[in-house]
Amino acid sequence: MSVFRLQQGRVPLLISLPHVGTEIPPELQGRLQPRALASEDTDWHLERLYAPLAQKLGASLLVPRYSRYVIDLNRPPDDRPLYPGAVGGTGLVPTRFFSSEPLYRDGAEPDAADIAARRQAYWQPYHDALDAELQRLQAEHGQVLLFEGHSIRSVLPWLFDGELPALNLGTADGASCAPALTERLAALLAGQTRFSQVVNGRFKGGYITRHHGRPEQGRHAVQLEMCQRCYMDEAADPAGAFDETRAAEVAPLLESLLQEMLAWRP
Repeated sequence: MSVFRLQQGRVPLLISLPHVGTEIPPELQGRLQPRALASEDTDWHLERLYAPLAQKLGASLLVPRYSRYVIDLNRPPDDRPLYPGAVGGTGLVPTRFFSSEPLYRDGAEPDAADIAARRQAYWQPYHDALDAELQRLQAEHGQVLLFEGHSIRSVLPWLFDGELPALNLGTADGASCAPALTERLAALLAGQTRFSQVVNGRFKGGYITRHHGRPEQGRHAVQLEMCQRCYMDEAADPAGAFDETRAAEVAPLLESLLQEMLAWRP
């Protein structure tokens, strides 16, 4: 069975949701702290938000099956830090929860061979599929757009200070897409007043945005890190915390961002 699901679209836009997976392989479950089996640091319910938009717009959609606790699909394969010098954070194969406690039982942490095996079994297939779909769309349309959808709890002291803005747009400080596209998306966010927002703030884009965003080659990538308070109750059990009322407020803005990307031409 595949480690991801790919819905192929007809327009030059691929939506990637690398942290929505929740499955943990049986052979790994006994090594983790019992709490980890709930995959609490998942980007909860994003497929529920973005799948209807992808269907409506004709965009491609790529989602993994497995939890980021197995391997983080948005980290470099050599595990270089995304934000050198930052306090807190998780690597290619996380060993801590976002709240800083250990993920693994004592003595059960992954070694180099384990990490290499997971990279081959889970990380590489996702990235091969991502690259192949970008190539397919670019061959058909000339230019291609990559939208990286993420979400996170609003307050996580181990990772950042204070409360995050609701919407955090990242373009690797402008390097992962054409400057004009960053400007258009930033203007759209700044033009609404319902949700606080920032561009290239704490979250500038992870490995996927930085690696696949090559505007000089016709590939334009952006990341949106959205606080989960925008569409769910962060105080509730996350698996059942989706809030239809909140989601109905943010979904039109997400659609506008995707439409703005498709309307832009280099």
